[in-house]
Order: sequence, then C-alpha cells, then structure tokens
Amino acid sequence: MYRLSLIAFFLFVITSLNAQYSAEYLKYHKLHPEAARTRLQQETIITIDIVNDSLQINQEFLEEDLYLNDAATYNSKNTLNFSAFFELNKIEAASFSYENNKYVENKVEKFTEKDELNQSFHDDSKLLNYVYPNLKKGSKSILKYSQKIKNPRFLTPFYFGDYFPVQKNKVTIIVDENVHLEFKKFNISDAEIQFTEDKKGGNVIYTWTLNNQPEYEFEANTPSYKTILPHIVPIITSYKIKGKNSKLLGKVSDLYNWYYSLVENVNTEVPNAELVNLVASITADKKTDLEKVKAIYYWTQQNIKYIAFEYALGGFIPRESNDVFRKKYGDCKDNSSILYRMLEIAGVKGNLTWIGTRSIPYTYDEVPTPVVDNHMILSYENNGKTYYLDATGRYIKFGMPTSFIQGKEALVGYGKDFKIKKVPIVAAKENAVTDVTRIKIENGSIMGASKTDISGYPKIDIFHSLETGNTETKLKKFYNNVFQKGNNTFLISNFKETNKYHYDDNFIVDYDFEIKNYAKNLGDEIYINLNLNKDISSYKTDKNRKNAIEYDYKKFFSYATILEIPKGYVVDSVPEDVTVSNDLLTCKISYKTNGKEVVYKQEIELNFLVLTLEEQKEVNTAIKKIERNYKEIVVLKKQ
Repeated sequence: MYRLSLIAFFLFVITSLNAQYSAEYLKYHKLHPEAARTRLQQETIITIDIVNDSLQINQEFLEEDLYLNDAATYNSKNTLNFSAFFELNKIEAASFSYENNKYVENKVEKFTEKDELNQSFHDDSKLLNYVYPNLKKGSKSILKYSQKIKNPRFLTPFYFGDYFPVQKNKVTIIVDENVHLEFKKFNISDAEIQFTEDKKGGNVIYTWTLNNQPEYEFEANTPSYKTILPHIVPIITSYKIKGKNSKLLGKVSDLYNWYYSLVENVNTEVPNAELVNLVASITADKKTDLEKVKAIYYWTQQNIKYIAFEYALGGFIPRESNDVFRKKYGDCKDNSSILYRMLEIAGVKGNLTWIGTRSIPYTYDEVPTPVVDNHMILSYENNGKTYYLDATGRYIKFGMPTSFIQGKEALVGYGKDFKIKKVPIVAAKENAVTDVTRIKIENGSIMGASKTDISGYPKIDIFHSLETGNTETKLKKFYNNVFQKGNNTFLISNFKETNKYHYDDNFIVDYDFEIKNYAKNLGDEIYINLNLNKDISSYKTDKNRKNAIEYDYKKFFSYATILEIPKGYVVDSVPEDVTVSNDLLTCKISYKTNGKEVVYKQEIELNFLVLTLEEQKEVNTAIKKIERNYKEIVVLKKQ
C-alpha cells in the first residue's frame, strides 16, 4: 500500500507540473531541451505593385515564439528599427501566458520611439522600443508589423535560420508581372527549400518554405552570420510602366550608375578660403604628390571626427567639403568628400570608392545592390599602386588599409566609369611585435629589461587602448597585462614610451620587470624555462567548435631572451631547436650559448584571417607540438 501511495503521489506531482504548461510547450521542450526559445512560425509577405507610375513595396512580418526556459524574461524588452527608407506602418505585439489550461493574451500597449544614439549619431534611424508583459517559461509572443520600402533598390535579404530553432518559415513575394526579379541564394540548396512560382491575374507569386530548421550555434569571433545562415537576396532588375522598360539593378554597372548620380554634383561649391590656405600650409614643404597625399590624409584623420549619419539619401550622398571642414566632423562619405576636395586643391586626383567591410561576404558581381557595401573611402593611385585612404580611423599608417576592409572588393569611381579592385591583405610581418629581453637570476627570481617594438595593426590597437590610460598607475597596469612574461607574478617597475601615437614610426616601450620565484634551485643545479612568451597558445580553438573563426589581421611575433649565466655556473644542457610549420603558421624556437649567455629566440608567423573547422584542427595540432616544447628547460650547473 505504501509503495502504491508513493507512486500515486509522484504521478500527481508530475501531472500537476505538466498542467502548468501547454502540450505545445512540452513537445518543443522535449525536442529542444537546450534551447531558450523556438520560433513556431515566421512569415514574410512582400508585395510589389505599380501604383501611379511608380513601384510601391510593402512588407508584412509575423513572428510567433515559444519560450522554453526561465531566460524568457530576458526577451521581454524588444526593439524594431526603421528609417526614411523603411517606413513602419503598423505594429501589433502581445504575449500569451498559459493559465488554467489556456493561453491568456497580454497586449503590448506602449511603444516608445527613440532616435538611435549609440557610439555614433544617427539622425534618421529610429528605434521603436516595447516590452512583452508577463513573459515567462511556457509563454508565447506574437509580433506583427508592416513596412513600406521607399526605394526599390533596398529590398533586403530574408533568412531561413537563426540562433534558435525555427519550426515554420515561409516567404511570399507577390509582384506585378511587369516587374522582373532575380534571387541570389546563400548557404542554402534547392534540395533543402520548397519553392513555387505561380501566376495569378496580373501578378507572379514566389513562395519559399523551409521548416524544422535547427538552431545555429552562436560562438565568439565567428565570421558574419551572413556566411552561416541560409538566406536569399531578392533583386529588382527592371520594370515596365506604360510600355516603357526601366532598368534598376542586376549588373554592377547599374549599381555604379546610381551611386554616381548621387555624387556627381557634390563639391560644386567654391572651396572655403580657409580650407585652401590650410592645404597650402600642410603641403608647403612636400616635394611629391605622394608626400602631399600623406600629409592631407594624416591631417584628416587627426582633425575630422568620425560620426555616422543616416538621413534618407544622406546615407549615400557625401556632404559638401566646406560643411565638413566647418563642422570638423562627418561620416565615412564626408571624410571621403573632404579628402577628395583637399587633394583636388593640392592638384592631386583622388577617387571616391565604395566598399563593404568584412562583415559583408558578397562580391559586387554576386549581389550588385546596396546590400553589397556599407562604407566609403578614397582611393589614390601612384606609379601603379592604389592607396586606400580611410580617414574614419586614427593612427592608420599611409599605405595601409583599415583592418576591416582587408581582402575586400572596392568599387572605384572614375567619373562615369568604374573599376573593381581588391584591397590587399596586410602581410603578417607588417603587424609585428618584436621583443628583446635581457634577464638575470637573483635568488630564484628573474630581473629583466625589455624593449618591445610594435608595428602595424597591433600598434593601432594599443594606441586606442592607451587613450583611456592617462595616469602612470593605469599605464603600468595596462603594460603589465600586455607584456606579461613567465607567470602572473610578472611586475613592471618602470617604463619609457617612444613614438607614442606616431603614425609612421613603430611604437617602442622599454621597461624593467621582475618575475618572482621563476627559476628553480635543486642542489647544485638551476632550472629555468626561457619560453617567457607563449602567445600562440591563445590561438588554439575548442575542439567542439561548430563554426569558422575570424581574426582582425595576420600577426608576427619575434622574441629574443638573453639569459646572463650566473657566476660560478655553466650550461649543462639546453633544449633542441624546433620548427613547426604549415601553410597557416610557422613557429621556430632556437637556443645558443657562448659561455656568458644563453640566447633564446622564438618567431611566430600567423598567416590567416579566417580558419575553417578543418584548418582549426590543423592549427591545433601544430600548437600542441609547440606547447610540448614550451615545457623544455635550460639546466645550469655549479662549477
């Protein structure tokens, strides 16, 4: 009887617990036990009509989510973005709490519109904030909203996956038969997706359906989600109104012709007299065009503050250089505008250049629409070499592109003509950290003096970090972290900076340090590991990683450690030299002795920006071999 009662009690408890949740919740929680939520349905309907001799485009969206754990409350606050190009027409949102065996609707009553103010100022992009009430485990939410797309070139991609499971996903495009479209597919195959094309009345109806999509795992430093999530980019190539055919997009020339129409009348004003005098002053002692361009480029980086703007076509049209000069700030197009005009005043020709950052994986031929790029710079050509001038950053050495456009295609304008060029990837040895350290052993501790020489992108990164370190205490803390050697007892006692914030010359830091209890004395022997820097270990990735991994730039490290042999001791043994090399990385470690010193050298060259899963395995294998050698020690013996 006791056993039966206990079983009955547990059955009652389980039944009571299950009664708190819907059958729908229990089903999907079992299917996705690790997921925080699942999207039950996602539907997008895009309607493209010809109204009053122009295209009218509307988008309707439906999203229904079911929350599978207690993290539901973190999804209560939500935001929609809209702008002059994507006008928000209507919005409805509600959460649904499961109570007494049914869902109870809780409508969102308050929507708050705000300007988008982050690190940059966007004077047109808006945020619509709202909160789902009473959202908890087992709850659902439904969002319905519609948008009007003001410019037919701005059809955006639609996605069939996300970082949570998606049960049903359907996209429908209803388009007037006189409007012609192309569709570019990415990370998706015809076998995966159901597609239909029908004609009804005067419309063509395209439908895509992809159900039961598993969640895509979010991981740090993964390349853009556009390289992972399945999606389709729709392109309106042309349309016919009253028998007249109008080209829109479809070729790179179509995109460039539109871009050029937006910039051809910029900088038609007479240049400001102060700007003309400034250019004359900046270039007064410069003998060559290259020197003039470099001086103007550096002045722009140092004096024109980067602030992002978006306002209708202002998001695509540079402002007059006179305005930018007067305000001393602007976005990427404005920086390019004033650079163009200053070079022109100096008698040098620059070229406005459109480019996508590395977060956009498409080429211009693949997607010849505004989706393909998000940035503008200036190009300058001299003796067959193209210089990519991006004044939105600081400390960018002339001749070096910003790191986030390396390897990207650039659409370079030459008046009504254009060329597509490829921005080079900066070689690893241009991004070098070179460290020479002299050490001696005192009572088991290491006393050392180092000179660290930093160039390329690592130098730029350090300069940005140093902008917040304005006291010696903060600087010591920063350098202790950046230059750490041996173990966590490493402590810098004093330092000296050379070429701080210099654009051309390498940044040099000289410093003295101590590492406590580093060398080991056993009997008449001293054991010391000269592998004070083990940077390469940080590039070993998790063997269970699911995605590629991306880095900002290639890198080169050169370390020399010179150990002063203590009086009364000789070198008993040193490790063997080792070289580990493949197409992705090279590491060389060597030891030499001369009776007074042991000279240790390590060189690491990392020749990659993105590592696929297979390449990660290859790199991990190489790093493990190197790490085995990091354990090797030098033995000193008392004479």
